[in-house]
Amino acid sequence: MPNNWPILTLGEACEVLTDGAHASPKDYPGGLPMASVKDMTRWGINIKTCRTISPEDFEAQVRNGCQPLQGDVLIAKDGATCLDTVCEYRQAEKIVLLSSVAILRPSKLIRSGYLRYYLDCAATRSMLKDGYVSGSAIPRVVLKDFRRAPIPIPPIEVQDNIAGILGALDDKIELNRKMNETLEQMAKALFKSWFVDFDPVHAKAAGRQPTGMDKATADLFPAHFVYSTDGMLPVGWRDATIKEVSEINGWSLGQSDNLESLEYVEISEVNRGDISNITTYPRGEEPSRARRRMRHGDTALSTVRPDRGSYFLALNPPENRIVSTGFAVLTPTKVPWSFLHAALTRPEVSDHLGVLADGGAYPAVRPEIIGAMKVALPNDSKVLESFHRFCAPLFEQAEANRIESRTLATLRDTLLPKLLSGELSASNFNPNEVVVT
Repeated sequence: MPNNWPILTLGEACEVLTDGAHASPKDYPGGLPMASVKDMTRWGINIKTCRTISPEDFEAQVRNGCQPLQGDVLIAKDGATCLDTVCEYRQAEKIVLLSSVAILRPSKLIRSGYLRYYLDCAATRSMLKDGYVSGSAIPRVVLKDFRRAPIPIPPIEVQDNIAGILGALDDKIELNRKMNETLEQMAKALFKSWFVDFDPVHAKAAGRQPTGMDKATADLFPAHFVYSTDGMLPVGWRDATIKEVSEINGWSLGQSDNLESLEYVEISEVNRGDISNITTYPRGEEPSRARRRMRHGDTALSTVRPDRGSYFLALNPPENRIVSTGFAVLTPTKVPWSFLHAALTRPEVSDHLGVLADGGAYPAVRPEIIGAMKVALPNDSKVLESFHRFCAPLFEQAEANRIESRTLATLRDTLLPKLLSGELSASNFNPNEVVVT
């Protein structure tokens, strides 16, 4: 660190350094959100996954100091992600926290953004884990020790520049993430309308023109239904199993495959289409579970804890991209890849597979269970072609956004230690010019 940057402890740099509730109130459907470490992301708290508690219990936790305020820095202090997940709380929603999350409220000496990135630096995490984490089975930070952890305090304008530079990169990554949510929701909404709710068929049966489509597309849909063993289907359609329209785990890594290195994707690094980390191994040094190879248009769907949404779409993957045997890799054979991916990644599918999963601590489903699931399939391939024409560009744009975000994240992680150490001067950067549009 530069010699003129004083070193304080986290306890000295923060007005408040505490954690959430140590006693967990009862669940209260429709109540107010209470978050734990599992609800943390790099971007804040995922309100959708929080449990809810009664207004009375919520207010009691507010009085106990378990409520983060805007500008607080939150860090995981218990469990597998101990010290690995950190964010700045900027959200308007009012929440309270459980004790697995620590709350750091900066004093006037330190900016929230700088504190967040200091704690997010790999070198900082390594130092903190070596000195302030206890417990092997369940890693845990003891706050009275954590308060003694050192932090360099550069001048405020340097802190602002560091946070501005890195924040510009993170803001673009977050914008891409939100854009991808919209793009994929559009594709899945169209799938549900056409192949689950049969909206165009209902409209034509009622004598109405289907909304949101031209006449040529509307003409592809029938105007009547028939009853099948699984319920009502449009005339000329049938129920098909996933196994009928795709190949499951059809391409495995072999000893004779001529690959110098492997790009390996683990289940824990995948969340609803996003891959947070891809590890490169020299051939022969990869984990034993690195076995599933992928083609363009394949969908990788986790068979372990399938209700958690660990899936992604492979578009033009490199030849050496390998995934864990904990994934079922589905290759479309009789349907477009956009149709198969939309069919397999609906929330209803995750919920269904979660109910069928068994196995104790790591509940899982067999690939055959995925293969036995059914989809409504039109006999006229032009319906599927029309769906692919609309939705493939949405998935392709989302993948382009992900590739850009991985590049930006690599740049951010490269700049972070150099800026914090003073190796690069933050004054040489204009945060508004870091992300080139």
